[in-house]
Formats: sequence, C-alpha cells, structure tokens
Amino acid sequence: MKQKRRRFSTQFKLKVILESLSERQSVSELAQKHKL
Repeated sequence: MKQKRRRFSTQFKLKVILESLSERQSVSELAQKHKL
C-alpha cells in the first residue's frame, strides 16, 4: 500500500530554511524537530 506524498507549505519551507541558515542546529536536528 502506497503512502501519500507529504506536501509542505511555502511558509513552512521558509521557516525551516531560515532556521538552517542561523546554524544554531545541525540539519539532522532540524529534520527531527520538524519530522522530516
């Protein structure tokens, strides 16, 4: 059985990008935080 593809809003993507650019957390930490 196939899972539905997750879709992320532009606002969500922007939030994650800005957090990654601040470099306070690693990419893996951000992924865990946002369940990516």
